[in-house]
Amino acid sequence: MEKPRLTFWQIWNMSFGFMGIQFGFGLQNANVSRIFETLGASIDQIPILWIAAPLTGLLVQPIIGYFSDRTWTVLGRRRPYFLCGAIASSLALIIMPYSPYLWVAAGMLWILDASINVSMEPFRALVADNLPSEQRTQGFAVQTFFIGVGSVVASAMPYILSNVFDVANTAPAGEVPPSVKISFLCGAVVFLASILWTVCRTKEYSPQEMAKYHGEPEAQPVEEEKASFKEIMRDLRAMPKTMMQLAIVQFFSWFALFAMWIYTTSAVTSHIFGTSDTSSTLYNQGADWVGLCFATYNGISALAAFALPWLAARTSRKFVHSLALVIGGASLASIALIENANMLMLNMVGIGIAWASILCMPYAILAGALPSKKMGFYMGVFNFFIVLPQILAAGILGFFTRWAFGGNTMMALVLGGIAMIAAGCLVNFVQDEDEPNQVEDTVAKQVTA
Repeated sequence: MEKPRLTFWQIWNMSFGFMGIQFGFGLQNANVSRIFETLGASIDQIPILWIAAPLTGLLVQPIIGYFSDRTWTVLGRRRPYFLCGAIASSLALIIMPYSPYLWVAAGMLWILDASINVSMEPFRALVADNLPSEQRTQGFAVQTFFIGVGSVVASAMPYILSNVFDVANTAPAGEVPPSVKISFLCGAVVFLASILWTVCRTKEYSPQEMAKYHGEPEAQPVEEEKASFKEIMRDLRAMPKTMMQLAIVQFFSWFALFAMWIYTTSAVTSHIFGTSDTSSTLYNQGADWVGLCFATYNGISALAAFALPWLAARTSRKFVHSLALVIGGASLASIALIENANMLMLNMVGIGIAWASILCMPYAILAGALPSKKMGFYMGVFNFFIVLPQILAAGILGFFTRWAFGGNTMMALVLGGIAMIAAGCLVNFVQDEDEPNQVEDTVAKQVTA
């Protein structure tokens, strides 16, 4: 039996919690390097301090995915993880900007990122659980819309607070500005509230219903299934071919994104605003502008999220993803040519298109190649190929920036742009087993024969 198609508003409610998750990520991506520099971190230390983000994702997401596949409670399979992660993330967001020392801020980043990952991983699996194949691209696109909305507000919040509500965006040396502190407090509220919306307004299919929809024997009660290391290793060896092909694309895409997140603030403040003094008004204006730039690319991604499924239906998911990555890579690398801060907004348009596709197309392609009973586990394992390039970037970007680029952080953005263009070229070698256009062509050929 086919899963019933969901209405737009059912998909909307199911994805709404991702706005809170990305609100947390948006605050983190736009402000953590700023917090680290404020607390005394040097340029070559920042990538190592950021390594918390990919390492926690590497450890947490496969584990959460594996156990959420085997969970069934009064709240369902995935929703208990949303809720627990949201509570822990909200507490971390409250504490993070009040860190008195650099080591405390680094520790809070570990806790914050681990908690966000607990909430985020089951959301990907929920779309694949609840939607029939032909609606999955739309489902991931709606998630991308909420990711964009959450990131827009989160990234722009310090700028809005300081320029609209006259909240101070400077502070004594070694102290985080009030505009950033208030932004993180607001983030904690939004995160928890949006997750609660999805938890309360979304239904999940029971294991028995899932077995029926996939034509399998009636599922045994979840609590009777035994997890084993041997089973995990067997599943890893049986990784679908499409997943392995997408892994290479993801590797280069996320290397580029990580370079952008950790070095845009330093590159823009030093090369366009002309200062690296974190206590100066000019530096904090530049850092706020970076937040506004990040809000712009996330806003573009929210709009592009509705255009990408339409374009994919008329071409293919592979074509759309390849084109978006090439545009994004060229936009990231060309930041080095910008001298006027206002012109950065044009670069953010291209980066936003790529970001929308990165959040949507790989998951839509992947979901059709995965067995339904192991959806959460494989979605978590897929995260390996997001975090491994970030770990590599954290290990080498600091060295390259100091010794190969002479401390020029703008060159790290150029390197990231080249990596994203490479990812766009590699998409063409991915096999999309569940591409709707391909399925229709295959059926047509069979009928003709």
